[in-house]
Amino acid sequence: MRMDIGEMVVQARAFQARLDAAKARIPSAGFEWYPYDSFGNLARFDGILKQERRFLLDLAGDDPVLDVGCADGALSFFLESLGRRVVAVDYAPANHNDMRGIRALHQELGSAVEIHEIDLDGPFRLPHACYGLVLLLGVLYHLKNPIYVLETLARQARYCLLSTRVVRMTPDKQIRFDRAPMAYLLEEREANDDPSNYWIFSEAGLRRLLRRTAWEICDWMTTPDLLDSDPVSPQGDERAFCLLQSRQGGPESNAQLLEGWHELEGGSWRWTERRFVVALKTPAPGRPATLRLKFLLPPELLARLHSVTLSATVNGVPLAPQTYTGAGDQIYARSVPAAALAAESVRVEFQLDRALAPDEADHRERGLVVSYVWLEETS
Repeated sequence: MRMDIGEMVVQARAFQARLDAAKARIPSAGFEWYPYDSFGNLARFDGILKQERRFLLDLAGDDPVLDVGCADGALSFFLESLGRRVVAVDYAPANHNDMRGIRALHQELGSAVEIHEIDLDGPFRLPHACYGLVLLLGVLYHLKNPIYVLETLARQARYCLLSTRVVRMTPDKQIRFDRAPMAYLLEEREANDDPSNYWIFSEAGLRRLLRRTAWEICDWMTTPDLLDSDPVSPQGDERAFCLLQSRQGGPESNAQLLEGWHELEGGSWRWTERRFVVALKTPAPGRPATLRLKFLLPPELLARLHSVTLSATVNGVPLAPQTYTGAGDQIYARSVPAAALAAESVRVEFQLDRALAPDEADHRERGLVVSYVWLEETS
């Protein structure tokens, strides 16, 4: 049975009682349990995730879930109880109790969760090649090299649940930088007397960081909405929560590319020809959906063509065209009737009214620079 995020929150609270009972059965071994509510993050995402993305575990498919910065493993063991294969990662010197908590619970619960000790602040290798979902909750500001970690995860995971502290003002409230793509570097014990805290990004900075490390933001929220949030004080603690989808691997991560596509560039996008074709998995056969194509119109293309009109058909059913006259990131989004979506997958043909012809600088016909194409179930 499919389970949406709301039901997961209910199940997690019930699992908390099982976890507490297991802790009570473990003799005191001179360590302190992780003191924060790991399941509170799930409750946050209940208010953020939309449409089919509320079925969070469906996004992971049959691939394992990676819990990075797993603390005592509460989320790892919970997801295992839902039938998922889980890989838990932390680093003993940075863990609240040197990973003794998760190992004790692992034994007490008779768990099959894989536990790996990995230092993310140096070159690292994850134990598996592919993950359907990675949890990166309250970890980002503990990383010395967040770009390296996010890029690595984008190459090996399709989706990511991320939460991290964000900031709008400097600690002295003299400089506001929430709209600038910046980060504040903490002094060693400046925040929470914790030397493992490093980078606190502004919202604009976090968004740019994610974009440049090949992640697409699907759902996003910051809370509480603090106009004067700062990087150090407890009362100035504002958090961003988001679901991300990896762009690594380009549009083929969501589609089978059939005709009219050029070679992958930059690890995440492809030029198309004037006509290009994909096969897409139908999110819910027999139900309406929305076709979305995310692409870039380079300034040099618009300078020569002035405008382009894009049209599409889904299994031969025509969708309304759209004309674009501005350079930059664009979205083509059209509702697809249920009659065109009866099969498990569909053939989608895109057509431009004009494209750049091959020339001395580039021998290819060039239409759009596509980063994403997918079908999304209509709520």
